Amino acid sequence: MHASTDYSDLLLRLYRLAHEQPIDRFQDEALGIIKPVLPFDSAMWGSATMTAGGIDVHTLHLHRQPVEMLQAYEEVKHLDTAAQAVTRHPAQTMAFDARAWFSGKHQRALLDYGRRFEQSHFFIGGTFDPCTSFTRWLTLFRADPGAHGTENERSRLATLMPHVQQALEFNRLAHLNRLPRVPGGVTKGSALADPRGMIDHMDTAFEQALRMEWPAWRGPLLPDPVLAAAQRGEACLLAHAVVIVLHARHGLLWLQARSRCAADSLSPRERAVARFIAEGHTHKQIAARFQRSPATVRNQIRSIYSKLEVSNAAELVEALRMAG
Repeated sequence: MHASTDYSDLLLRLYRLAHEQPIDRFQDEALGIIKPVLPFDSAMWGSATMTAGGIDVHTLHLHRQPVEMLQAYEEVKHLDTAAQAVTRHPAQTMAFDARAWFSGKHQRALLDYGRRFEQSHFFIGGTFDPCTSFTRWLTLFRADPGAHGTENERSRLATLMPHVQQALEFNRLAHLNRLPRVPGGVTKGSALADPRGMIDHMDTAFEQALRMEWPAWRGPLLPDPVLAAAQRGEACLLAHAVVIVLHARHGLLWLQARSRCAADSLSPRERAVARFIAEGHTHKQIAARFQRSPATVRNQIRSIYSKLEVSNAAELVEALRMAG
């Protein structure tokens, strides 16, 4: 920042952007704000768990870099001593020249890779949680071999990193708060996680719902049954006492919880029949709709009333409302 007023203005714009921009546009727009004060040509913004074997990536956003870059990197990543340094010191901000850092003869393939994807100079900054070994990082690339990074620029990125990552959190939280509330039932809160189940945010009510259902659960990952349901592409998980509603959007998992109710025990066919009853259709009309005998539908309706512990259509409507 060239002056404190410039720095303040940048942060105000960054946080305003977090609340105003759709989640799928925020990262590119935020990088656009940073570029005038810390010039770069492309970027990589991601999250990962630091393991004994290296960086286990959870999410990755590429800015002006092709997906092929990731595929090509797999062939040379064993030569990347910078990544090894980041693994050892994930909260450290680095600025370096590719030719100087990757100067070993055995690293020529890595330099060729860097030239192919116009990565002559690097800025790498991140935040790190020692309790979970989880990191969020930002890598900025310069293409011009002569555009060396300075210590002032490295310091600038170090100052910006906490704000950049916090703004990303605010943007995701704003999106979470705009999700339609779970219809019916008693809502027990909401949460956001990455595709690997690492929880980015959850409110107290959601955490209490998880602990009530899975007393041994301690985090920071989602409980195994929830993550398994998400990976199977299911829209919800019916647990013993709660229902977890899952939305997969923008490469993340958006979750909401509500109390389980009697209507959750209905089969898909029973629920369809119940909705026709709630809309005022007779058992004969429902039988015609599903090509079943009136007697079969009448028995099914009795079973539905029994499961829901209701005695008339008005009570049935309320029971269905509880399940959304």
